[in-house]
Amino acid sequence: MSISPQPLSKKDKIAIVATARKISLEEIKDTIELLERWDLEIVIGKTIGLDNDQFAGNDNQRAEDLQSFLDNKEIKAIFLARGGYGSVRIVEKLDFSIFVKHPKWIIGYSDPTVLLSHIYFKYNIESIHAIMPFNINKNNFQSPAITSLKETLFQEQTHREFPSNKQNREGEVKGDLIGGNLSVLYSLLGSSSFGNTKDKILFIEDLDEYLYHIDRMMQALKRAGKLKNLKGLIVGAFSDMHDNTIPFGKTANEIIFEAVKEYDYPIAFKIPIGHIEEKNIAFVVGRKTSLIIDKENVIIKQ
Repeated sequence: MSISPQPLSKKDKIAIVATARKISLEEIKDTIELLERWDLEIVIGKTIGLDNDQFAGNDNQRAEDLQSFLDNKEIKAIFLARGGYGSVRIVEKLDFSIFVKHPKWIIGYSDPTVLLSHIYFKYNIESIHAIMPFNINKNNFQSPAITSLKETLFQEQTHREFPSNKQNREGEVKGDLIGGNLSVLYSLLGSSSFGNTKDKILFIEDLDEYLYHIDRMMQALKRAGKLKNLKGLIVGAFSDMHDNTIPFGKTANEIIFEAVKEYDYPIAFKIPIGHIEEKNIAFVVGRKTSLIIDKENVIIKQ
């Protein structure tokens, strides 16, 4: 069984920290308002507003900021401000020894897949794949992404139901849910941050990639043995895909299916996970999950 941080309660302290691309305090003001509406106390990290080329401060500054919140027992959740690139540059600088004894929610998606995957495979601790402050504004406070995040943070169990898709492969399985951004998972191959996937349910999503890159990454995961012994596969949004002058000839979903078609586990396509902002449904990474796919619906219970 994975280790689950405690659900949040009113008056809990939640930190906002930038581990990748830079972000200003102005860009997270709506997130602060939202969390205050949820009756949470917000602590702003030192990296918010820092500027080091693309990054929210240099590697040491970003690592030290995140480390301070990992070690602070009063902080019950850490909200990663945005994606971009940079979390992989600091993950080996972090000391998780206090965090392991006093686990708390780490929340993010895209580039922060590094951290979500790392704490599961290294320490068997759950985290939340969900919308981040950079994507939050007053116009989407009632969106499925934010509603599902609140539900996930404050409740112990969730039940998600989606319409089925003709590309799906039906079935019913249970396993720990792992995954995140495909490009980031690809970058973790060969490291302890992306371990044994046997009997796991993998979910993947991506943004702004060439179709042949999707194929290359799927083939790499396949050759590394990450796809063979899964219990199931959930395919999220593959947004803003690109093609070459000579077309690749397949969609992202067709590329993914071709890579796993020889395996017999259930597959769900077009689940609202990933770079779709207000529709990016929150899920707990590392939690024992029930995946049910039939002709009518896809049900994901955590």
